[in-house]
Amino acid sequence: MASLIKTEAQLIDQMTTPSPAVCQAVAELAGPVLVLGAAGKMGPTLAELLVRAGAREVIGVSRFSDQWQRDYLASTGVKTVKADLLDPQALASLPEAPYIFLMAGFKFGASGDPSTTWAMNTYLPAQVVQRFPQSRIVYVSSGNVYAYTPASSRGATEEGEVGPVGEYAQSRLGGERMAQFMAKRQGTPLAIVRLFYATELRYGILHDLAWKIWNQQPIDLSMGHVNPLWQGDANAYLCRLFPLCESPPVVINMTGPETLSVRQLALDLGKAMGRDPVLIGQEAENALLGDASWLLERLGPPAVSIPQLIEWLAPWVQAGGASLGKPTKYESRSGKF
Repeated sequence: MASLIKTEAQLIDQMTTPSPAVCQAVAELAGPVLVLGAAGKMGPTLAELLVRAGAREVIGVSRFSDQWQRDYLASTGVKTVKADLLDPQALASLPEAPYIFLMAGFKFGASGDPSTTWAMNTYLPAQVVQRFPQSRIVYVSSGNVYAYTPASSRGATEEGEVGPVGEYAQSRLGGERMAQFMAKRQGTPLAIVRLFYATELRYGILHDLAWKIWNQQPIDLSMGHVNPLWQGDANAYLCRLFPLCESPPVVINMTGPETLSVRQLALDLGKAMGRDPVLIGQEAENALLGDASWLLERLGPPAVSIPQLIEWLAPWVQAGGASLGKPTKYESRSGKF
């Protein structure tokens, strides 16, 4: 097994060290890459991965409310642009780029600020596609747009029934539809990525479970099954998606290859940390699950397994490792985040 991850520097290094497949894909990008939402949960490591993989130029765009984040990205070789993407003039003034990642979105606090939720998640995607009609765009949406599927299944395929629960999920589906409309109208090559359960040591469902176990907080089992995916693998997949962008747009599920029991994940984490999890409730017969077979058949399995992630995460939590302080609220069956 790989060495333990003891520091944030080691964690970031693990998530931003490119594989040969990522280096090959990035080498074929004939121009700058624009990362919109570069200061979010995934944007910083994605931008750094692109630089380390040899991208000609990586431009990270964000409001950068945290100056440290902007300074850090600049130190890695990312060119930064401070901009409010909801400002039409700011969006219009962005540099041209043949490759764009649209990572910007609004989830945490969405229930308390629905107008911003819909502006970021529904209005903005169409504006970005309209602004960059000739670019290849990878738009990272959410698996929350799907209806729940049986826990015994692999989850929803890309053709599965949508049934967004709550305004966050509804706004995400709205953003997809608006982006699809604009892309079809303009002939813009677009890939809509429905991402589920991306996790790393500072954020994600396994992080949430581990901290609840360590602090002896109850774990609700009602959303009893998930498909977690190491965020480093999610970033690596994203770097390889530009050739898959199409017009009309393609929809791609991105999540882990297995449907896993939250109960068993908690037991495995508890064993690794020497603490018994406090489990409450019973597993529902359905859950928010995605089937990533289409992606896995084309780009191969993830490099980091769930047992490996547990091996990294347990000592990280025991040592009081860093957290982004953003619980996923994966257990919410009401759609409120």
